[in-house]
Amino acid sequence: MSGLDPTIGHPSSGASCARSRHEHGHALPILHEIRHALERLLASGEETRIDLHSMPFGPGDLERLTAVLGSGEVQARVEALGPTLIQETAIPGVWLVDYRGLEDQRLSYQIEIAAIPEILRPRPEDLAESLGALEDRLSESGLDAAAPNASPPSS
Repeated sequence: MSGLDPTIGHPSSGASCARSRHEHGHALPILHEIRHALERLLASGEETRIDLHSMPFGPGDLERLTAVLGSGEVQARVEALGPTLIQETAIPGVWLVDYRGLEDQRLSYQIEIAAIPEILRPRPEDLAESLGALEDRLSESGLDAAAPNASPPSS
């Protein structure tokens, strides 16, 4: 899969930001909400999530929104209770996060305004266990037996 949805977020998909200026929709208010969320992120570190899945989009709204946001360089896929697809937009700190179920049905679709999307950050309890997990793996692999007195590199 090359992106979150093959029909959105790419100007080549036929989505055009230059459609009739008389159309009313939800893209512009959401873009303003993203702008305010970016201001909060910069000022205080406050992160924001905007639930797109429950919004009453009209025809072309989602396509216009994702076309304006563009596509960034980072994509990730997380397998947890179904695939979650994460796409950086062309706006740093603005991410599209598409949560899907086992049958590939969309469960949630969000814009996340954050340095790193929450789903990509390890939980504190997982971090607390990481050193022990690495030590166990080193022991099981036999690699640490070759250097039992190895010390961490000095800075």
